[in-house]
Amino acid sequence: MFRHTTFAALAPLVLGATMALGGLSACTPITSYSGFQAIDSDPKDVKIGTDTKSTVRAKLGSPSVTSTFDPNVWFYMNQIKQRVAFQKPHVVTRNITAIAFNKESEMVETVNVYTLKDGKVIAFNNRETPTRGREMTVLEQLLGSVGRGGLLPQDDQGLPGNRPGDRR
Repeated sequence: MFRHTTFAALAPLVLGATMALGGLSACTPITSYSGFQAIDSDPKDVKIGTDTKSTVRAKLGSPSVTSTFDPNVWFYMNQIKQRVAFQKPHVVTRNITAIAFNKESEMVETVNVYTLKDGKVIAFNNRETPTRGREMTVLEQLLGSVGRGGLLPQDDQGLPGNRPGDRR
């Protein structure tokens, strides 16, 4: 009898502690890393005038992206996102290192580091361009061909403007 009353007194405390820990774990941010991860060397350590394409590739590996218009510009990008519970993830940090090479000598000319502060928010236009016609409902699509006689051959031979054998 004594144990039963002790457990009954402790049950609300145990339940409350379990709920508190569960609530705290739900508020813990989930961190995700994406992009280039600098393990042995950092892209910021590339030396201007001494490193070449081959030494940069040996130090850092292949670039995340090369420039669309100039293959002599390499980008190494990474970002860290955090998400709390069901909320939308947000970017905590973003680093983009742009390394430009000389076309002839393949030596490093510039190393630029861009962060999240350097980025600009672009407002996209969500409007749609209207098209001609109208959208049909499901019922109109299912019953739209009923009564048009699409299954039977049509005799349009005698109508002006039709060629013999032309079936439209």
